[in-house]
Amino acid sequence: MALINYASREINCKIVYYGTGLGGKTTNLEYIFKQLAPGIRGEMISLATETERTLFFDFLPLDLGSVQGFKTKFSLYTVPGQVEYNASRKLILNGVDGIVFVADSQTEKMQENIESLRNMEENLAEYGLTLDSVPYVLQYNKRDLPNVNAFEDLESALNDRGVPSFEAVAVEGSGVFATLKAVSKAVLNRLS
Repeated sequence: MALINYASREINCKIVYYGTGLGGKTTNLEYIFKQLAPGIRGEMISLATETERTLFFDFLPLDLGSVQGFKTKFSLYTVPGQVEYNASRKLILNGVDGIVFVADSQTEKMQENIESLRNMEENLAEYGLTLDSVPYVLQYNKRDLPNVNAFEDLESALNDRGVPSFEAVAVEGSGVFATLKAVSKAVLNRLS
């Protein structure tokens, strides 16, 4: 839940990037980190294993400046994609204000995407939340690979609520900021 400090006129929001292992969650944050000026973003903290996979989470603070007279800050987190780290995934969702579900577009990853989305719903339920109560968007990543599902097939399998969805190649930055902008806008609209 967003922290609003009326005395200091400051809003802090938490956005979580959720999805399968090696789907591109960390790549999204790394691209954002590289593109933004140091005055807008803080240092990116990443706890990775020896094989470069996220062990606990990645964290990137952003300062969006003033929105309706309030200094607005976003904290971006990723969850580990591996099933064995479900306790970490659940913990990171605590206090979430917005979610980006990063789906791997490759055909062989469809079932993993579906299972990860269901896992996210189960973990949200632990906090009394549903996908209807938390702003979220979908990102279909790795669109540059040859073995990807058609956009319509991904929509049919993963987007039964009709939320905003974006095609992306996060490693090149395609779709990364469009996704961030959409979830940020949804979170701020929820606050007003």
